[in-house]
Amino acid sequence: MLVEFYSATNTGRARTNNEDSVALDEEVSLAVLADGMGGYNAGEVASGMATAFIRAELGRWLQQAAGNATDSDVRRAMDICVDNANRAIFNAANSNPQYAGMGTTLVVSVFRERRLLMGHVGDSRGYRLRGGRLLQITRDHSLLQEQIDAGLITAEQAAFATNKNLVTRAVGVEDTVLLETHVHEVHAGDIYLMCSDGLSDMVDDDTIGQLLQMYESLDDAGSALIEAANEAGGKDNIAVILARVGGDLPASATRSWWPFRR
Repeated sequence: MLVEFYSATNTGRARTNNEDSVALDEEVSLAVLADGMGGYNAGEVASGMATAFIRAELGRWLQQAAGNATDSDVRRAMDICVDNANRAIFNAANSNPQYAGMGTTLVVSVFRERRLLMGHVGDSRGYRLRGGRLLQITRDHSLLQEQIDAGLITAEQAAFATNKNLVTRAVGVEDTVLLETHVHEVHAGDIYLMCSDGLSDMVDDDTIGQLLQMYESLDDAGSALIEAANEAGGKDNIAVILARVGGDLPASATRSWWPFRR
């Protein structure tokens, strides 16, 4: 299966440092995105540790496992690598006062023949564009999402909430963390987006879907997403990874704009 990738981070317009981090290993179709948190430069440290560690460790395992691994094997490898990264960040936070309380959200994707394994922690997101319809395929680990699930507020009200950045799960904050992973069937022509909340808080899903379809080049589409987030205020760092699926797979429906709301 052929997968074309694009990745970028941007400081945004309101901050001077960048706590978002991305990493790719295109040879094994691995993508990792993290949005760090913590004082001083601790957020940068946490996100950088997470992406570098997982890219190196999981990338090495995927290279060695080749095509012999099952999806269950890959999920277990993802869990182990994320657990190891979590412990490394947690230990660093507890051994250096400057890093106390640091942590990071995470999205990690492994593309396999006809399938995508996507795991996440926190409120960084994964989306799929297929046949002109944009679908969020991760569910935020956040206080806001819990309030929506409990019926305390609506999704429309959540867009104006002040507690958007309160996550209920993060890498490195505790000595253990649970990676939520799902397997998705992929079609030729699918575009997958991984992003930090610096994009999803600034640009609504309809606009994201529209921008993804306006450009043939992933570089142009990714740049347009970052520009849109900055034009909306750029209140946070922005991280974007795009992956477009090609190869001998079932084709997505004809691309056409179709507004989608969750």
